[in-house]
Amino acid sequence: MSHDNSQVYRTTPARTGKMMIIMLGICIVGGAIFFSMWDYWISEPAPVVAMMAGDSGSAGPAAHTGATLTQVLHFIESSDFRTLAFNSLPGEPDHNPTVKMEVGDKVIFDVDNAGKSFHSFGVTTEDEGFGGIVPGSEVATASNPLKPGESGTSEFIAGEEGVYYYICTVPGHREQGMVGKIIVGDVSVEEEVMEAAPEPEVMEEVAAPEPEVMEEVAAPEPVAFDGVISIPDGSGVPGCDETNECYLPYHVTVSAGEEITWSNDDTAAHTVTSGTPAGGADGKFDSSLFMAGGTFSVTLDEAGEYPYFCMVHPWMTGVITVN
Repeated sequence: MSHDNSQVYRTTPARTGKMMIIMLGICIVGGAIFFSMWDYWISEPAPVVAMMAGDSGSAGPAAHTGATLTQVLHFIESSDFRTLAFNSLPGEPDHNPTVKMEVGDKVIFDVDNAGKSFHSFGVTTEDEGFGGIVPGSEVATASNPLKPGESGTSEFIAGEEGVYYYICTVPGHREQGMVGKIIVGDVSVEEEVMEAAPEPEVMEEVAAPEPEVMEEVAAPEPVAFDGVISIPDGSGVPGCDETNECYLPYHVTVSAGEEITWSNDDTAAHTVTSGTPAGGADGKFDSSLFMAGGTFSVTLDEAGEYPYFCMVHPWMTGVITVN
C-alpha cells in the first residue's frame, strides 16, 4: 500500500479574514505615506548653478559657455533707513550697478551686509516684488537672512537674452531701493531720465509772516501694560515711526521680573532686538526673526531703560522701563 506523504495546508475563514485585514491596512498606510510625499517624488534635485531664466522649471540648467564675471555688492542703508541700496545711495557713484553680460556668461555675486538691518539676495525676471528667484542665485533667504557683517556668494548663468534684476529678497526692501539690473545680450533698455529742474520763478518780495508758536510735542508717556506689545499690521513700511506706532504700546513700564511678550500681528517677519538702530544690538535680548502670528517673550530682572528695535525694519523702535 502506498502512502501520500505530501503535506496539505489548510486555514480557517477567520484566519483568512484576519490576513486580508492586515494586508488592507498595510496598503492603506503605505498609500498614505506615498501620497503625503508626493511633492518629493515629483521633485528634482536643485541645480548647482542657476537655471535658465524664463521657464526655468523645464529648460534645465543654463550652460556656462562664455566669460566669468564677478560683481561685488554691499547692502547699505540711509541714516533714517528709509532708502536702501547696493554699494552707494542714489546720486552717488556705483549706485545699484548694472551688470552687462552675454548669453552663456556666468556672473559670480560676492555680497556682504554692510548695513545694520537684515538682508538676503537673489536674481529674478520679475520687474516687481520679491518672487520668482532663479535657483542657485540666492544668498540667504528672507526667513534666514544675512545679519550685519555676514556675507555670501552665488552664481547666475544667463540662458537667454533679456533683462533680469538682482534684489534684496526681504519683503519691502526692493521697494525701498535694493534692486539693480542685469542686461543679457543686445537688449534695448529704457534709461531713467531725470527731469530738468524748473527755472526758479521770480517772486515778489513779501514780508515774512510772523512765526507761529508751536507747542512742543512730548515723547509718549508709558501706558498701562497688559503684558503684550503688538507689532501692528503695516509696521514693516516706513511711516509708523512718525507717530511711534511701530510697536504698540511704544513705551511701557514693568516691574523687575515681569514677563513681556511681543505679538507679531503684521504680515511681515520682524525682530525685537535690544539696542538702537544707530548703535546696533547691545546683546541684552534678541528674538531673532519671527514670522507673522508668532510671539516672543523676555523677562528683565534689572531696573533701567531698555530701548529696542527691529533688525529688518530699523525705523521700528520701542522702549521698556523696568522699575
